[in-house]
Amino acid sequence: MNICKLLKDGAILIDVRSENEFREGRLPNAINIPLHSINTTTTKCNVDDTVVLYCVSGARSNSASRQLRGMGFSKVYDLGSFRNYDC
Repeated sequence: MNICKLLKDGAILIDVRSENEFREGRLPNAINIPLHSINTTTTKCNVDDTVVLYCVSGARSNSASRQLRGMGFSKVYDLGSFRNYDC
């Protein structure tokens, strides 16, 4: 999986950290949907979109990835930690 190519091709980058963490800093062009709100994702993207998730350690993004797949999203990619971003 080439995250940089996915993002260049229009994938939605979702930061699943808290709103406070997001305000303190985020990756370029990321939107914030905290893990506890991931079930409302369809207000910001739809099941046909390609989404890339991240957090601090990868635990929350992994959980969000499972939830989104359960909601019918099929193009879900888990970056894990924001430290893995290298675009």
